[in-house]
Amino acid sequence: MASVRPSRRVERAGVNALRTLLEDHEHIVQEIDGGNDHGEDMHVLLTRNGRRTGHVVAIQVKSGKKYKRANGYAIPVEDHYHDWKESRIPVLGVVHDMESGRLFWVNLTRRLNLPGEAPKWVQIPADSELATESIRGFVAEIEMYIDSEGMRIRGATKEETFAGAVQARLGKYEPRSTDVANPLYEGMAEIALRHEDKIKRFAREYLRIIPLLILVGIMIFEYPYQVRFVNNYGSGVPPTPWIMGLYSFIFYMALTLFFEFRAGRLPANTGRFFGLIVSNFLWLPLIDDGKSESWWGTTWIIAGALVPSLGLKLLFASYIRAAMDRRRAAKARTPER
Repeated sequence: MASVRPSRRVERAGVNALRTLLEDHEHIVQEIDGGNDHGEDMHVLLTRNGRRTGHVVAIQVKSGKKYKRANGYAIPVEDHYHDWKESRIPVLGVVHDMESGRLFWVNLTRRLNLPGEAPKWVQIPADSELATESIRGFVAEIEMYIDSEGMRIRGATKEETFAGAVQARLGKYEPRSTDVANPLYEGMAEIALRHEDKIKRFAREYLRIIPLLILVGIMIFEYPYQVRFVNNYGSGVPPTPWIMGLYSFIFYMALTLFFEFRAGRLPANTGRFFGLIVSNFLWLPLIDDGKSESWWGTTWIIAGALVPSLGLKLLFASYIRAAMDRRRAAKARTPER
């Protein structure tokens, strides 16, 4: 009866740990049969948001104490130097630390293409860890490298993509024009990938504040008309303080509505009052030609001075009272310790 090599358990521990990590983050792993293992243990098809990206890597996995060094880890090159260096898809090296269960990685293809003599071992720094916390940066770095080298592989199906990876591994793959990197944007793409979540949050917030930006644009556009309106009917009233008081009140109301909507509340009364103020004080100066009765314009000048003052007081009183009620309710729901 054939015996199982004692080292197999150690080797499989590294492959299993890496496979689990990658599949937990929805990347597609295809292990290479041991009989066809010529320096790689698996092909990995990278994904983003559940969709394949066309980025494929080959990975050599090592596990055990002999790959640990005083300042990190190391992968033996042996007779794979030309295979890894000239591969048309990047070959990565991953070392599994059996004692800690941690994984550490290096881009073997990139490292072996650096100037210098062919090394017997490729060093892996101790800070080059591959874990849940760092996998997004790992993927971004690999995608950046693949794009810059024109290695991206497109395939209609998973099987075709892996077939393309095998062809590329054998030097038969020719990148298409759509796969070739654009050096003007690769650096920006790398930064975007590293901060993808923050950018998405910013984009969502930006879409939400578009109405506020439109309001600001309208008020800037209207400013000269507001000045003309005050000069026509204000009887010496300085235009700037009058306009800034009105604009501040309108914008503060808009902010109140904005944060109420974000909280999932519909402030109907505030919305109606806001619409009334905006439709009158931003619309009337625009259509006024300065020929209206003086008492009419003077009435609006007086109203434009009183409404912001009274409106802010009502706004503060109403929303501060509502916030107090929410806090009281929250305290009542919290059990005392």
